Amino acid sequence: QVQLVESGGGLVQPGGSLRLSCAASGNFFMIYTMGWYRQAPGKQRELVAIKTRGGSTNYADSVKGRFTVSRDNAKNTVSLQMNSLKPEYTAVYYCNAVASVVVAAKGSDYWGQGIQVTVSS
Repeated sequence: QVQLVESGGGLVQPGGSLRLSCAASGNFFMIYTMGWYRQAPGKQRELVAIKTRGGSTNYADSVKGRFTVSRDNAKNTVSLQMNSLKPEYTAVYYCNAVASVVVAAKGSDYWGQGIQVTVSS
């Protein structure tokens, strides 16, 4: 019911910047929260940054001051500006949306296919 397509990943040197984008499409009533998670090899998926429809944000402590999540409610898009990147940020980054497909229904999690971000010299 909700499809998420990510773009913008790749290889970047330590200290560099990268911007991820995600667009949602499909048949849904409302998207409540959009954001990003990541999963490094051998580790569990973890929250990176999310933004509610009302504009509240939540960041992982490790990225505060380096990453900025932005969202366009009208276009159903979310972006992640990543600055001062470190090698330990290397992971597959997943776009996430919590959305309901019918009026007054509880929101469900939807995921993109994931996009690789590699920080290496």
